[in-house]
Amino acid sequence: MSNEISKMSTARQQALVQMVRLTRLQQIASDKMDDAFSRAAGINLTDGRCLDLLDVHDGLTAGELAEAASLSPGAVTTVLDRLERMELVTRTRDEADRRRVLVELTPRARELAFEIYGPVAAYARDYIAELTDEDIKTISRFLEMAIEVNERRARELDKGDL
Repeated sequence: MSNEISKMSTARQQALVQMVRLTRLQQIASDKMDDAFSRAAGINLTDGRCLDLLDVHDGLTAGELAEAASLSPGAVTTVLDRLERMELVTRTRDEADRRRVLVELTPRARELAFEIYGPVAAYARDYIAELTDEDIKTISRFLEMAIEVNERRARELDKGDL
């Protein structure tokens, strides 16, 4: 890999270094916001991650959530029991497959997320308005790649592959 980098122009190398730096800073800022959300909501970071996963997937089974959050089945049951007591999630039978139980956010959870994260969207509105359609496609392509490589490496580390 370092041989490939050395063949790049200096300008490209510098641009890549800056992109990686900014990506890391964005991840840190996102972690800080997740931490602030969790404190404001009165939950822990794992609970917050589970709520976020349930939101972006529009509900999951407990098993799917455990896999997505890298939690054991027992740990995800504990998380769901806690979030259900707080009236942030519900467990309902899937009407299409009665054997499946879906975990979904409650309206209360959605209201809480909007209350806390809503201003972020308002802050970003002017920045997003400046983006072209091509910018949005490029950013989306980069984010898809970043998700894939981070998920892949996390799975390797979970298996003990240093």
